[in-house]
Amino acid sequence: MSIPISELIERFQKDLDATTQKGHPEPTAMTLSTVNENGFPSSRVVLLKAFDERGFVFYTNLTSRKSREIQNNPQVCINFMWHNISKQIRVEGRAEQVSDQEADAYFATRAKQSQIGAWASKQSTEIEQKMDFKKRVVKYGLKFATSKVPRPDFWSGFRIVPSKIEFWQKRDFRLHERQVFTPDTSVNWNEVRLYP
Repeated sequence: MSIPISELIERFQKDLDATTQKGHPEPTAMTLSTVNENGFPSSRVVLLKAFDERGFVFYTNLTSRKSREIQNNPQVCINFMWHNISKQIRVEGRAEQVSDQEADAYFATRAKQSQIGAWASKQSTEIEQKMDFKKRVVKYGLKFATSKVPRPDFWSGFRIVPSKIEFWQKRDFRLHERQVFTPDTSVNWNEVRLYP
């Protein structure tokens, strides 16, 4: 069975809406898994900021561990676990950096203190003294006190272009449903069902 990617994105949107309406505290939270140069996996939770037929977007410091690992191996996996609707969605794909225009547009929507935090954080590096980060926040707070905060050139986003999307539905007695979709063309995707 073949299905357009637009229908898969619509299905994702419906599930996201459902978990949001049922009170999920952080519905856009997704576990992002990357692999380092020695083949060791690493996972962390990031927030989904945009999605469409092109893929799923999150933002980060480009010097962070996750960014360095993506630059070394762009094959990643994200996972959404929504217990309140008994669903899980897994996406495997290739991470590609978003355009400067897209990153600028999103950065401009952030609260000013979050923008300052992006400048102040040397993400994933060791803090030598406990107060160093707070001092950097104050430094950049003063620097941009009376002006707009520009996006740092070391801060951007990645779009995960999917090569596989799995929809998992919890059922009683662990008789769960698993539907996996992979691209047949750039538009149409094939469906297979997996044993739980």
